[in-house]
Amino acid sequence: MNVYSVLLIEDDPMVQEVNRQFVERVEGFQIAGVAASGTEGLELIRKLRPHLVILDIFMPLQDGIETLTQIRKEQLYVDVIVISAASDRRTIERMLQNGAFDYIIKPFKFERVKQALEHYRQMKEALKGEQSATQNELDRMLFGGSRSSAADETAVSELLAAELPKGLQAVTLKQIVQYLLGQSLPLSAEEVAEGVGIARVTARRYLDYLEKSGQVRLDLQYGVGRPVNKYVLTSSSKGSR
Repeated sequence: MNVYSVLLIEDDPMVQEVNRQFVERVEGFQIAGVAASGTEGLELIRKLRPHLVILDIFMPLQDGIETLTQIRKEQLYVDVIVISAASDRRTIERMLQNGAFDYIIKPFKFERVKQALEHYRQMKEALKGEQSATQNELDRMLFGGSRSSAADETAVSELLAAELPKGLQAVTLKQIVQYLLGQSLPLSAEEVAEGVGIARVTARRYLDYLEKSGQVRLDLQYGVGRPVNKYVLTSSSKGSR
């Protein structure tokens, strides 16, 4: 897996540390540097050439709006995710117009940062290579799998057509399958539970059923400590794309 370098531009030391810990918890990302103002951040962008900047808005010397404007003016090759307490629609619109990849409003949770980083990684990986993209591939890059195709809906309907074991509900199974359809990487039971909004034990029961029925493939992920069971839909379940 490629490693993406991240520069934090945030003036609050406590938020700096939270951002650092959150980013480093997501596989494939590492902190390249930290800046306490937009002016310092621009200097580090030019020096360190990070892949991604996590940018605050309310900062001394130079705020995030001016900083992002300057990044685009200088055509610095870097992507930007905004994490800020600014929630007014005009500020959000200005940052998005200037090319912010995502916008997270403080206070925030780790799951939201993880979602943004994983979506960013998926998009960057998908954009590699020389082949042209299809519309479905582009939709998955832009919307993180939130748009499903007719083939996806057919696959879900086929999964629900079979009689379910006692204790399993068709509605929950559909939610899990649709969530998996929108993901490009294998997920653990805990990640599925967080994404769908159910208990981890419940998610594992449904994933075990899908695995036994051949709709989900178990993918062992090795790292520090015990291997982690991760699940991904089989190609037959995803249907023709």
